[in-house]
Amino acid sequence: MGSAYVKPLLQAGLATELTTFERIQAEGCGTLNARDDANYAITLPNHTTMVTGRGVVGPTGHNWTTNTDPPAGVTLETNKGSYVASVFDVVHDHGLRTAIWSGKSKFSLYHSSYGATTGAPDVTGADNGRDKIDFEKIAAAAPAADLAADFTTRMAAQPFNFVFFHFQDPDAAGHALGWSADPASPYAAALKRVDTQIGNILDMLRNSPALNGKTTVILTSDHGGHNKTHGDTKNPLDYTIPFYVWGAGVDAGADLYALNPASRSAPEAPANPSYSGPQPVRNGDAANLALTLLGLEPVPGSTIDNAQDLSISAPRPH
Repeated sequence: MGSAYVKPLLQAGLATELTTFERIQAEGCGTLNARDDANYAITLPNHTTMVTGRGVVGPTGHNWTTNTDPPAGVTLETNKGSYVASVFDVVHDHGLRTAIWSGKSKFSLYHSSYGATTGAPDVTGADNGRDKIDFEKIAAAAPAADLAADFTTRMAAQPFNFVFFHFQDPDAAGHALGWSADPASPYAAALKRVDTQIGNILDMLRNSPALNGKTTVILTSDHGGHNKTHGDTKNPLDYTIPFYVWGAGVDAGADLYALNPASRSAPEAPANPSYSGPQPVRNGDAANLALTLLGLEPVPGSTIDNAQDLSISAPRPH
């Protein structure tokens, strides 16, 4: 879901018009000028950055660089040589419920890394166990409508405190038929299908007395793409992505860079900044932003938004 492919679909009257995305832009805050990891523009390394708050490479990185189903017995800890904490750890260890929905089987990495014998011992308050993910629905090639229907049913019946949700449809369309800015393309149709299902999720949240006004959605992407591939860290089509926040506590219609002039710097259109120097909004901001919203501390070992200073609203006068 590269930003270059979102922009052409924000036109009224298109069959592929992203009406939910327009709603999120109007009712939430965000930017189309966010970045993925500075060194990788592929799926699993970036989603791991989203849940750990770490870049991919280096001593402080999570070091997961492959993009296939993990071999049996391989975890983030066995790969790096030390435990890699996640947003799931912090939320679960505070006695709150966590879940994941994903349409790609490779997300089994998180099941294997944060399971009953592989998750870290809980040393925060009461012992809630080592299994950090309370519910998982990880199904290869699961359509957006199927995942969203299961999510809305379960969330309405017994809400989770933190959910990590992944749609695979646009990536599958891009690899099979090509990333395209043409509103009549199969890729645009895939974005529209996901946009429709996100709309169903937002409607469920608004219509639930238990969730309305108490829930925040963070919407971002692992990468964009070009032709039928992605991963080129020199191609803006691959690494320039959206990052939006909608729901409780959000300044409607605000730009994230305008809200965070001291901590985030909007990069020039073709730039892909490294982790040194002024930082853009990144998809890796998602983990610690979610923890900020839950009133919890940052992910241990995280380096992206570890200060929890990404603001989604302007300071209010006392």
